[in-house]
Amino acid sequence: MPFINERLEANRESIDANRANSGPVRVSRFRFQPEAVMTRLRANIVGQNEALAAMEAMLVRVKADIGAENRPLAVHLFLGSTGVGKTETVRLIAEAIHGHQDALCRIDMNTLAQEHYAAALTGAPPGYVGSKEGHSLFDPEKVQGSFSKPGVVLFDEIEKANKDVVRTLMNVLDTGRLVLPAGNREIDFRNTLIFMTSNAGALDAEAHEQRFQRGWRRWLGVSPTGGEAIRDAALRRHFDPEFLNRIDQILTFNNLAGDWLDALLDIELAALNRRLARKQAELWLSPQLRSHLCQGYDRRYGAREMMRAFRQRLEPAVAGALLAQPEITRFRADVHDRDIRVSQYVE
Repeated sequence: MPFINERLEANRESIDANRANSGPVRVSRFRFQPEAVMTRLRANIVGQNEALAAMEAMLVRVKADIGAENRPLAVHLFLGSTGVGKTETVRLIAEAIHGHQDALCRIDMNTLAQEHYAAALTGAPPGYVGSKEGHSLFDPEKVQGSFSKPGVVLFDEIEKANKDVVRTLMNVLDTGRLVLPAGNREIDFRNTLIFMTSNAGALDAEAHEQRFQRGWRRWLGVSPTGGEAIRDAALRRHFDPEFLNRIDQILTFNNLAGDWLDALLDIELAALNRRLARKQAELWLSPQLRSHLCQGYDRRYGAREMMRAFRQRLEPAVAGALLAQPEITRFRADVHDRDIRVSQYVE
């Protein structure tokens, strides 16, 4: 029983610490370090300082273990356009806490667009096929975590799910428990970090901002306003007030502007070089190619647009150079007439 064993070990450490010190010693049952998690987040997520500050505050509170015992450790809703880092933030938190990429329970809510799909989360009701088995999309081990590490659950693109499916989660967010309809099993979310992502209102807010960039507002230097009100209205259209009231914090992720393109490029290049290191190779980008890749960025698609450029244009050129010149370990990528060429790097 890992959970009990970890609890006994934590109690033993607390007793030993109290014996060695005259004053009170507070030992958290959670083994993750908020500083280490935030270092990973800040190295991979750009342009989202407010959201990352909120994540740091949440992790510190969870580490101190002072939250209510009858509800999840934290419930957050991330709003924003596609490709701005919402899902990646959750994945990195799970990876930093548990040490591997598959540590979170991710539910793609766009696959639950019909009312009867609620059974995919809660299991089939009594009298229906599969009710006795109590099958569910939830992975109980990933949901519940362990005594020393919280579970991480992600409901991705939650606004695309049927409203009745979303309503099945209200008790989870409130009491941290999901009793399957068959009554033979319960999934406990009280040791869980729950995250939800949504694009609700993102297109409307983007169109509103673009209107401010045209005409007399642009010439007068008027800053866009009203975007938050547009997103709030979209939330009220998609979700019941009772559901929104059970969320600890709603965070809006910013669109990635031109100032962050170099940072995005560095992150993608670093990831590519980690993969190339397995082939004993390393890649540099010329300033001209960096500028060329940044020019192809489309804010409507966020960081994914740049990742597509890497996969479809840069990586094939690098792969060709690796196969054609296996003796070379240092490569330089440049652009000529929009064609990416990879050659030996010479200092």
